[in-house]
Amino acid sequence: MKHLDRVKELLNYIEKEPNDPFNLYALALEYQNQDKEKASFYFNKLLIEHKDYLPTYYHAALFFANEEHLQKTDKIFSEGIELAKTQNNLHAKKELENAYLNFQFEND
Repeated sequence: MKHLDRVKELLNYIEKEPNDPFNLYALALEYQNQDKEKASFYFNKLLIEHKDYLPTYYHAALFFANEEHLQKTDKIFSEGIELAKTQNNLHAKKELENAYLNFQFEND
């Protein structure tokens, strides 16, 4: 399936289920290599409107790190780690902590 076809399909899903964060998440991931501005928009939308959707934090942090938004990346990692603790998701917490340590090491 081509990028534009996937985007079109995801936008249809969002129209049908506007409160499902997975569809926004999938769209942000789809855009991250094709359209940085739209990826940023959807990651930000997720972080604001779906703060409890834990999968967002890892990929959003990596995206913003690659875009060199270092303070934003730091904040996203910190919030994601706290959310993983709150949700008692030890696997996600460990994944986020490891990625955060790598980020800190690379940007010291």
